[in-house]
Amino acid sequence: MQSTDSHQELFTPEFMQDPHTLQARLRQDAPAHEVISPNNLRMWVVSRYEDARAMLADPTVLKDSAKLREVMEANLVDQENRREFAVELSQHMLNSDGADHSRLRRLVTKAFTARRIEQMRPRVETITNELLDAVSPGQRVDLLDAFAFPLPITVISELLGVPDDEREDFRQWSNSLVGNGTPEEVQHAGEAMVAYLGRLIADKRANPADDMLTALVQATDDSDRLSPVELVSMAFLLLVAGHETTVNLIGNGTLALLNNPEQLAALRADRSLMPTAVDEFLRFDSPVNMSTFRFTTEPVELDGVTIPAGQVVLVGLGSANRDGDRFEHADQLDITRPVGGHLGFGHGIHYCLGAPLARLEAEIAFTGLLDRFPDMKLAVPVPELRWRNSILMHGLEELPVVL
Repeated sequence: MQSTDSHQELFTPEFMQDPHTLQARLRQDAPAHEVISPNNLRMWVVSRYEDARAMLADPTVLKDSAKLREVMEANLVDQENRREFAVELSQHMLNSDGADHSRLRRLVTKAFTARRIEQMRPRVETITNELLDAVSPGQRVDLLDAFAFPLPITVISELLGVPDDEREDFRQWSNSLVGNGTPEEVQHAGEAMVAYLGRLIADKRANPADDMLTALVQATDDSDRLSPVELVSMAFLLLVAGHETTVNLIGNGTLALLNNPEQLAALRADRSLMPTAVDEFLRFDSPVNMSTFRFTTEPVELDGVTIPAGQVVLVGLGSANRDGDRFEHADQLDITRPVGGHLGFGHGIHYCLGAPLARLEAEIAFTGLLDRFPDMKLAVPVPELRWRNSILMHGLEELPVVL
């Protein structure tokens, strides 16, 4: 049997502001739903935990960027609002499978080992302290602009060897590319991003340094260098993924604490809870709401619903993390909840390579905030907060607080 079409218009403004209510209905109604995206692409959304986890590891559900373009073309409802994502930004490990994925991932794995990440702790603490030194108790600030964005973008930029003169431009391009921008906005952002990264790579070739982007330019694996397009794509992935998740993790986690004062008090009283608290933030209000695009190569059966071959699939990570069949009292924030099982960083071969770095940054960030500003409060009523217009990302546009 097929899913009903009652949720075809899923990605509405109402959904962006409150995905959890509708996702709860999706989980109750059926294991998968066929929907239409804002840019007129027909796709399937998988929302229940067990199905989501299985889909993320299914070898018949692929991410190959070239084939995915063909599948997406075949599933466009009309051509009016189609968005062309730059090919030069698509040929990275998150959009590859099998041997191609293994080759690309192997070239960057060494930079993200637990030991290498732990060595970064002093620098992350220094950046955190510098940002918090720039604000003062009683001041009203947008916590995203003042802290949640500059911390991870500085860390990943230093790791890659990216200068800071165009970071704000980069933020705008990234927002357009991972959000629901117009076709014109996406095209402009893609062209600007490709040109920017191309200049960076050319500079690393001419002026090698002790940084990760230089290492990628020079990388060989059995004499297999990254192609020019792969280099740009990998640099794009590492820069975007290296800050987007953490920005939303800090913002969403701070809001969750401010909305749950008993949990905030518990974390203030016992800082040993910080690692489990960060994992709970990842589960409770996942920074990434939907997985990136996949496509079926064979029919997939999910509890009586068939997703045919040749279909675009989104896995609802945020929905799976609120599934009451997997997590007891799933809609409640509980920083003592046993760690493990959530899909905040994905699952399977595409599990987030930067997860240890995001956790480190988040633990240091929340520790710093609680130490400096134990009485921080929201500066506006919760209903006035606005969430970003993005299918994939789940994060606030602003987080006004009084420190």
